[in-house]
Amino acid sequence: MGDTKKNKFRERNNSSYERKLKNVDLKEGKKKEPYIVFSLKDYDSTQGQTFQDWEQSEILALTLKKLQEISRLSVIEAQTKGIIKPYPKVPFPPSDKTEFYHPAHVLPGVTWCSLHVQGKECVIGYFEDHIFNIVFLDKNHLFWISEKKNT
Repeated sequence: MGDTKKNKFRERNNSSYERKLKNVDLKEGKKKEPYIVFSLKDYDSTQGQTFQDWEQSEILALTLKKLQEISRLSVIEAQTKGIIKPYPKVPFPPSDKTEFYHPAHVLPGVTWCSLHVQGKECVIGYFEDHIFNIVFLDKNHLFWISEKKNT
């Protein structure tokens, strides 16, 4: 019996360890879209603010709570509810409308999105499938400067 267990582990190969993305089966037989996952691999601390800045401003904990809530939604649900707003018409905000520049480590052609935390505080990033890549923390709404309304 001891030899059988040893052989069982020898027979495994790399493909037996791969995790595949699966949609969740619903009772009606429909498939649910995967939930949003957040990534910091493209985070750029040279523009906008740092996590330490947001912690000192007492908005980091609120941001993490909001990200936790959003991670229970699919991309379609978050965009339909207006929680995450894509900017699909331009590759990056025009230089007269932003104080940011396109980071070299982010591929051109991504659809930039904003996620409002509260008031003007935003998390800026883009989607790769269902993964929201956080790139900037924008406390002063300077990623896409808009005209003030009704003032």
